Amino acid sequence: MKPLPSTPLYEFLNDFQTLTEPAFLLQLGWLGLAIALGWGLSRLLRPRLNQSQGLGRWRLGSQGMVRVLSPLLCWLTVELVIIGWRQQHSVSLLTLAASLLSAMVLVQVAVYLFNETFIQGNWSRQRQRTVAMLIWAGFALYITGVWPEIRVVLESIAFPLGRQRISLLLILQGLLSVATTLLLAMWLGRQLEKRVMAAQSLDLSLRVVFTKIVRTALMVLAVLVALPLVGIDLTVLSVFGGALGVGLGFGLQKIASNYVSGFIILLDRSVRIGDLVNVSDRQGIISAITARYVVLKATDGTEAIIPNETLITSTVLNLSFSDKTLRLALPVQIAYGSDIEQAMALLLAVTEGEDRILAEPAPQVFLRGFAESGIDLELGLWVKDADQGTLGLRSALNLKIWRSFAAHGIEMPCPRRDVRVLSGTAEMGADRN
Repeated sequence: MKPLPSTPLYEFLNDFQTLTEPAFLLQLGWLGLAIALGWGLSRLLRPRLNQSQGLGRWRLGSQGMVRVLSPLLCWLTVELVIIGWRQQHSVSLLTLAASLLSAMVLVQVAVYLFNETFIQGNWSRQRQRTVAMLIWAGFALYITGVWPEIRVVLESIAFPLGRQRISLLLILQGLLSVATTLLLAMWLGRQLEKRVMAAQSLDLSLRVVFTKIVRTALMVLAVLVALPLVGIDLTVLSVFGGALGVGLGFGLQKIASNYVSGFIILLDRSVRIGDLVNVSDRQGIISAITARYVVLKATDGTEAIIPNETLITSTVLNLSFSDKTLRLALPVQIAYGSDIEQAMALLLAVTEGEDRILAEPAPQVFLRGFAESGIDLELGLWVKDADQGTLGLRSALNLKIWRSFAAHGIEMPCPRRDVRVLSGTAEMGADRN
């Protein structure tokens, strides 16, 4: 008969044939005491951790991290009991419980990292369940002793790549190592991003470009660290680098150009988050700058996704580049025969009481010319916060102009055409016949 493999589960089954043996009951008591002690410590420390989360801008704890505390402390207390109890008694039940608690800790840590790294949504929740299932599946393979046999099969499936022998086990280990280190790098990058974005002393564009460079560097470093850990030579990446170079040369020029343009925009600060700009007949406020595109939010709430290359290669009208003041011109036409000086005074009067209009330079009224239907006037004024939009202010001023002109008898003309019908046209046609 094939002997049972040496795993926590089979050691427990070999030691205890019934669940009423004194050794089993003694370990069960110690296990309950250790879990109760770990749970009590977690209950004692949880309020302090929750209170310390809001102190300072370095917030490495969260509700997810607090949930890790209970299984972590229970696992540590069980391990301490195993160390003190192992010399004189069997600890198979305690070892099995420690393995189960360690798997719970891994699951809670994975959920915590997902919560802190990714935006919560259906995709994130599905990935959390997938990772938890994989961890529990690995734990099941370990305690049942099936993993060594699966390991031999995976090692036997291999192919040569250069000077190295690549097995299916090595590929799976590499993927697991890269995924783990990438998740840790993304979590660390997210924490650094929160810290840097909270630094109000730095320009917003510099904060964005710094966080993007740091996150990219962390991800590259994670890959460079993960592959040697499982025995994969980094020279294997030369094949991928060659394929990437060919892809950039043939089909990825635009993508690479947009990424390079994004870093140029962030570094030279030609446009910044919050600027009011005109790009390709679109006006709006820049709400986000990513490595590939810029988000332009219009006054009607719509958002345009503009590639970074467009902002580099085309003319961009930045209405708030050096300051947020903007000159606003309101054209007005009055009818011939109206009092021009009175109309000009009324136009100046409508600007009074508007907080957004600057007193210096003061509003002015100009007589632009004499048109076919009336006299053209223009009210010119300066707005101190152009990034808040001008349509609302235009509407309010036009309404005040309309009411003021109506109250003082200033007429606004409308184009008029006179059509004359010649009655002799029919008689001229009859004479020709």
